[in-house]
Amino acid sequence: MRFMIIVRSVPEFEAMEGPDPDPAVFESMLHFHEELARAGVLLDCSGLHPGRQGWCVHHGAQGTPRIVDGPYAEAKELIAGYTLIQARSREEAIEWSRRFPNPMGLGRTAVVEVRQLFDLDEFQPGPAVDRFRRLMQA
Repeated sequence: MRFMIIVRSVPEFEAMEGPDPDPAVFESMLHFHEELARAGVLLDCSGLHPGRQGWCVHHGAQGTPRIVDGPYAEAKELIAGYTLIQARSREEAIEWSRRFPNPMGLGRTAVVEVRQLFDLDEFQPGPAVDRFRRLMQA
């Protein structure tokens, strides 16, 4: 089972000009991710640039996609980073996420959301699912 641990952004992060993490926060994140790697559950992780440097693709009823440059949402709706893990169960993923360091630093408020990724086995079998499976194996 794969889970994405999603770090919600905050206005202070969205206002930053470049990566300038608090050294204590950076060290605690590094330590936690090293633990994930040693346990064999870490698949990927990264921080994201502020939303003002991104864009959204809006699909309208007419079918023509429209690009909207950031910032396009409030900071509480943006993602600042993620960690992708492979766990044996929901309970194991909960235990790892409970240990996730406060991404804003001790004494500050933060929200870390966890979502399970779909597995191809959850979809009805068919040619498109088989093609996705081959694509993911390549």
